[in-house]
Amino acid sequence: MTTVGGTAGSDVEALFAAASAACAHAYAPYSQFRVGAAVLTASGRVFAGANVENASYPAGLCAEAVAIGAMVAAGERHITAVMVVGEGDELTMPCGVCRQRLSEFSGADTPVHVGDKGGVRQSFRFGDLLPFAFGPSNLAR
Repeated sequence: MTTVGGTAGSDVEALFAAASAACAHAYAPYSQFRVGAAVLTASGRVFAGANVENASYPAGLCAEAVAIGAMVAAGERHITAVMVVGEGDELTMPCGVCRQRLSEFSGADTPVHVGDKGGVRQSFRFGDLLPFAFGPSNLAR
């Protein structure tokens, strides 16, 4: 298998397909900016989500949050790769809050792939997107 940013090629294809399908179903009546995300878990399962806007703007959900919620609801707890697919000329990167959400279930070396309808445009290490992340290890137990 070939790898792209640390993810096997077939896994990247599965993540891209899932994120793209979710993007097509995004609920974005206000911004018209659709985003889809997919996460790959340690067990090999893929969970996807789309952004869900709300007339009360702060009540909306990012695609990454929806994908993570589906993953957690299915009993999974470890993300091994992420894909975010958006529309537009610029890269659709995870926002700061979603980077924090991802840090709860990802490691510094987790690949984060970003693309559009044409395919993967760039891949990153999660630790480069959120260096010195605050996480579970920071909490006194």
